Amino acid sequence: MDHLLSQLRAAAEPTRLRLLALCARGAFCVTELCAVLGQSQPRLSRHLKLLTEAGLLERIPEGPNAYFQVPASADLVRVVLARLPEEEPVLQSDRRQAVRIAAERARAASDAFRRDGMDWDELRALDLDASAIETALMSALPARIGALLDIGTGTGSLLELLADRTERALGVDASREMLALARARLSERGLTDRCTVRQADMYRLPLADEGFDAVTLQMVLHYAEEPAAALAEAARVLRPGGILLVADLAPHGEASVLTRFAHRWPGFDDAALAGWLGEAGCAIASVHEIGGAMKVRIWRAEKLPAHALTNA
Repeated sequence: MDHLLSQLRAAAEPTRLRLLALCARGAFCVTELCAVLGQSQPRLSRHLKLLTEAGLLERIPEGPNAYFQVPASADLVRVVLARLPEEEPVLQSDRRQAVRIAAERARAASDAFRRDGMDWDELRALDLDASAIETALMSALPARIGALLDIGTGTGSLLELLADRTERALGVDASREMLALARARLSERGLTDRCTVRQADMYRLPLADEGFDAVTLQMVLHYAEEPAAALAEAARVLRPGGILLVADLAPHGEASVLTRFAHRWPGFDDAALAGWLGEAGCAIASVHEIGGAMKVRIWRAEKLPAHALTNA
């Protein structure tokens, strides 16, 4: 009862209700929230601290900034917000400002990508059959996914693709510029209620053990200095029986690709993936190859239960 009362007291204030309504639509940093609400940073920081302590918001550090969003477990927030009238002028104004900020965020990120030579889609830059790859990924995953983690999410295209099939989807990436585009994509398409992104190192995911039903790594592993370590970390956050899906290049002899796109590995063969996944407690269930100038393979693995590993 005490916890519920503290949450109700935290929400029962006009500015904090506005903050909850905004952060339920997506993740925002303090400076963005100041711009939307037209209030000072010290004042909003106090409100955000109170809401975070009450468990109504979660604070996600990202480089020099921190983003605030409504956690999946905060059912009370959704109940309260459902009672707020959509036509409330203050909330309508806040939503318009939030859309403007999301557009500015995406534009700034795009400028940085062009400046750094990163404003491209790797699948198409490599002349790969993006449509066939997406179809194969969709086929390799269950029709319904409880919790999905996309490692190296980039601009969030896979989250968008799988949004209708997931109850909760999280994308992680080391690049703040990529995440800015991903947030803009998800916000523009109205997917922030179940799809979120955050900055994270794929070798040290800030996530609990066995919290996801499916984990995907699409065109990520060839950048990894230690693929085995990245797969082990992905398997750690996967529940027993869950699916670990890896899409990457098959072995190739294109040295120019390594130089031009800064790939660490010239593709992967089945034996290497099977060995690394086995060490991570997973077993390959199927392999699908997509032809072309450069072949792509999709390895579908399942995490073995603890007793199976003990008996192995």
